[in-house]
Amino acid sequence: MPHPALHLAVEIDGDGAHPAAWRRAAHEPGALLTPRRTARVAAVAENSGFTLVTLDDGILPPGPAAAGGPAGRIGAVERAAYIAASTSVLGVAPVVATTYAEPFHVSTRIASLDHVSVGRAGWVLAVEDAPEAARAWGRPAVEGAAALRREAVDGLTVSRDLWDSWEDDAVVRSVATSRYLDGSRLHYVDFVGETYRVKGPAIVPRPPQGRPVVLAPAGLVPPELVDVALVDGPSPALLGRAAAASGAALAFAELEVALDTPDETAAERIADLERYASWDAAPGRPPGRLRYTGPAAGLVALLEELSAVVDGVRLHPLVLDEDLSVLSRLVLPELFGRRLAARPLPGTTLRTTLGLPRPDSRFATTAASATLTREGHR
Repeated sequence: MPHPALHLAVEIDGDGAHPAAWRRAAHEPGALLTPRRTARVAAVAENSGFTLVTLDDGILPPGPAAAGGPAGRIGAVERAAYIAASTSVLGVAPVVATTYAEPFHVSTRIASLDHVSVGRAGWVLAVEDAPEAARAWGRPAVEGAAALRREAVDGLTVSRDLWDSWEDDAVVRSVATSRYLDGSRLHYVDFVGETYRVKGPAIVPRPPQGRPVVLAPAGLVPPELVDVALVDGPSPALLGRAAAASGAALAFAELEVALDTPDETAAERIADLERYASWDAAPGRPPGRLRYTGPAAGLVALLEELSAVVDGVRLHPLVLDEDLSVLSRLVLPELFGRRLAARPLPGTTLRTTLGLPRPDSRFATTAASATLTREGHR
């Protein structure tokens, strides 16, 4: 039987997944934080046929000081908005943690990104577990896995409710009647949690996708709250089990890649960078993540194997400027030629590309049900 087509995502923060990747970048170090660099990488990803790009973020510096790399980054949502305005089919999903951020602000930023991208926005949900993050925010530390999950669940729940707080037809924009909004179609969310309360409604109209696509590490929040579970495992078999256990609508495998280039093997490239820092010790890298090193043909074979057990793969290239070129020339064309990967189409939202339905506002559903109940008792 033919394998389902994979959705392909790629992480494009910084210069690559290795902490010392900046040493092999094809640009001067100062160019990393420029709009031209951001747009160039996104253009390569879009032209290659990737479904979406993700952009890592955090309040702390993005790498160990021992690696000598960049000590700062532009905010992921701001970079995502810039990419959205300069692309046409590529999905864009910034990493945003809810641990210390206010969910009202987070939901507003993600909704705004969905409007800017005309429905191509995603959100990679994350947590901030370092004590230094709490000090940077000026907040009491959130300690322990249970507390971090509670913050993530509450933040995501509030965001979903705020996206729903404007019904789809709440905006009237009638010049003839001088009426911009139908106030009856705006709703208070009235959320009360352990750490904050939110009244609502949102200050941004409902996003084009209804709710932007939410990606989250498997197990972080209940599966009914997310669209895509990000699963880790050291082998395709274990990734398949993790995907099945995630319970989410879709599951994407996390995969690190280092490919042979015309001048060097993947092993030689890794050895060059390991002189400065360890890839295995990269900040935030979970232990046991699957990694592929070698020629492009081997990666194609691995992705074909993964297509039988997951819905997509998020690639973490060793060095973006080197590996993205090989991916675009030798890997993705082969996958598309063999119908192993799905390519986004013009004019479609990220939800449509991923085969996800557009959700109704829960307030509209409640109102409709109440109306039907009243009519049924007449």
